[in-house]
Amino acid sequence: MGTAEKKNEGSFQENAKVVVQDIKVAAEDVLKTVKEAVREGNVRRITVKDRDGKVVATFPLAVGVVGVVLAPVLAAIGAITAILSDCTLSIEKSA
Repeated sequence: MGTAEKKNEGSFQENAKVVVQDIKVAAEDVLKTVKEAVREGNVRRITVKDRDGKVVATFPLAVGVVGVVLAPVLAAIGAITAILSDCTLSIEKSA
């Protein structure tokens, strides 16, 4: 039974389509870019990387995250990018 479950989980992972979009942005444009991506929908995860490509923070998002639930994530991203002059956002979306 355990083997069958693992096979099902693996096939589910293989069938799931995920699109990752890397966007280089200046610190002042980060929040605007994140809000636009969330408005477009299907955002699963946002990763903030420094200019060397090193991951600074990763924020998993639930499908349909809006408003009050998104506010702490935006505050954290804003605080992190205040330290960085330029960064890259990796936005992972369900296709």
